[in-house]
Amino acid sequence: MNWEKTIVQARTNPEFLHVIEQSYLAEDLVKNVERFRQSEEFIETLKQMASYFGDKKLRILDLGSGNGISAISFALQGHEVTAIEPDPSDTVGRGAIKKLCDHFHVLVNVVEGFGENTGMDNVSFDLVYTRQVLHHAADLNAFIKECYRVLKHNGILFTVRDHVIYNEKDKNWFLNTHPFHRYYGGENAFTLNEYTKGFALAGFQIDKMFKFYDSVINYSPMSQQEYRNFPE
Repeated sequence: MNWEKTIVQARTNPEFLHVIEQSYLAEDLVKNVERFRQSEEFIETLKQMASYFGDKKLRILDLGSGNGISAISFALQGHEVTAIEPDPSDTVGRGAIKKLCDHFHVLVNVVEGFGENTGMDNVSFDLVYTRQVLHHAADLNAFIKECYRVLKHNGILFTVRDHVIYNEKDKNWFLNTHPFHRYYGGENAFTLNEYTKGFALAGFQIDKMFKFYDSVINYSPMSQQEYRNFPE
């Protein structure tokens, strides 16, 4: 199965309803956006962006935009957004983003493409945002270099919620336990060294690195209060 068919089928399986809801992959696209915009993850993301850019309206490349929850949310904040997504579907891909643009009356430039070759102009974006995307790269170094190429000088690559593994054994465990990988085969993960080496090769300087429990951006949908109450 492909990704769209996997999610459509998962929505009918009680075993997956919780993860579908938590992942903003429910059938109600509008509700997905509204929930994401109110999430502690997105609120903290906006705070992190403001720490670099203040209240400036940005040119944002939402790379691997999926069903568009982040692209639409950024557009509703007044930013100029380009969303790149390879999946064409109305469920989890470009069609879904276009539907949401019509509903929320916002303009998002929706483009077919992949992270390794976006087709975007050099030095054209203030921010490249990838949410749960970088670990899907077919060529991690090429993907990161492409992000560097399209960023303006002093631009920011903000990549969040990526799978980090320790070694090949850990990767095999992750893939075998992932709820959807056995259906569509599209999951992947890299070691921290592979990520950081890719950033260095591309020319990036790492300014901040959040481990899983360092920021609600990573451990959401667990709330900050739930995390504080989490047993040691």
